[in-house]
Amino acid sequence: MNRALILEAIVELKRRKLRTGLTLLGMVFGVAAIVAMLAVGEGSKREALRLVAELGLNNILLESKNIATDKLKDIRTRSLGLSAADASAAMSVVPGAQSVALRKEIKVDQLVYGTSIIAGRAFAVSHSYAEHGGLQIAQGRWLQTEDSETLAPVCVIGARLAKSLFGEQNPIGERVKLNHTWLEVVGVLADRSAGKSEFEGIKLGLDDERLFVPWESGRARFLFTLIEDEVDGISLRLDGKVAPDTAARVLQTVIAQRHANADDTNLIVPMGLYRQNQQTQRIFTIVMSSIAAVSLLVGGIGIMNIMLANVLERRREIGLKRALGARRRDVVEQFLAEALVIAVSGALMGVVLGAIAAYSIATLAGWSVAWSPISLLIAVSMCIAVGLAFGVFPAKQASRLDPIAALRSDG
Repeated sequence: MNRALILEAIVELKRRKLRTGLTLLGMVFGVAAIVAMLAVGEGSKREALRLVAELGLNNILLESKNIATDKLKDIRTRSLGLSAADASAAMSVVPGAQSVALRKEIKVDQLVYGTSIIAGRAFAVSHSYAEHGGLQIAQGRWLQTEDSETLAPVCVIGARLAKSLFGEQNPIGERVKLNHTWLEVVGVLADRSAGKSEFEGIKLGLDDERLFVPWESGRARFLFTLIEDEVDGISLRLDGKVAPDTAARVLQTVIAQRHANADDTNLIVPMGLYRQNQQTQRIFTIVMSSIAAVSLLVGGIGIMNIMLANVLERRREIGLKRALGARRRDVVEQFLAEALVIAVSGALMGVVLGAIAAYSIATLAGWSVAWSPISLLIAVSMCIAVGLAFGVFPAKQASRLDPIAALRSDG
């Protein structure tokens, strides 16, 4: 299809601006819906991956339940609660287990630096905790195995906690007082507070407000009651060769046996949460795709309508062209060029409107937006394909007109 045909089609459509504009609307809204859906969908997928990375895509999390004291006393007659021994058993039995991380909350009476006293949260953690949770160090270093072995009085603090305690001052090397113990700050975590604070009901980004001490150092330096679980949380990292669901079933069986079937733990499979999130996203995509398909269908019908009207109005023009030697193929190409111009114009305008809609939705709903060249190509291609498909019938109708009858018509 040459340039002259396209220019002729543009001139012809400009003569009927209102009709052409109304025809464009269906294509514009259809493409805009597809573009917005794909952008929001891709953004949601990437955001879900980012959020679940905080939990660890290859991790299985075992958390102790928060149980009322009276009920907990009854449970303790059967189960001693979550412990480091449970973690060792999990490493020995669960298929694909690669490493384990432990976490235990320390009751904070006061957290002091200079004249600042805040009610922060503190945890004793094993050195592998940062790797399992995807924590990054912004300043200094993370806790080492040597820190636990020597019961070193050191700590790492989250970005928001560092700002609360030290403001703009460099925290590295400073000392804070946790309850009765002085601790040297050896590291500050990178800020992960941006974005959502929750994923599928699981709280995220809490590490930014926490203080961490080495596992053995925390257990030795701070007081814990006998009725407490020895461990609040166990993170078991898998090697990727075994499905998390399979490993989770084994772990659940092991814990049930060790805890005499006491219901005192929660098992969390981040990969399962991600799949659940994507299932919801797929439903959203199907609904939006249906709406977009209807819009494109309406746009296609509009193109067919305007092309059939053009054929009726331009019968004498078509008859004259045929009488002067134009082939049926030439007539078909002329009308397909007009359909193509409408489709391409609708696609380009739809992409712009879709981008505006996507960012508006993201702003109002707090969702993420991400762009993929493939998604834009799909939207534009679908629009052009629909436009041409609905333009074929009118074009063929025009090519089949009898030249003599067309010249005698009043059109």
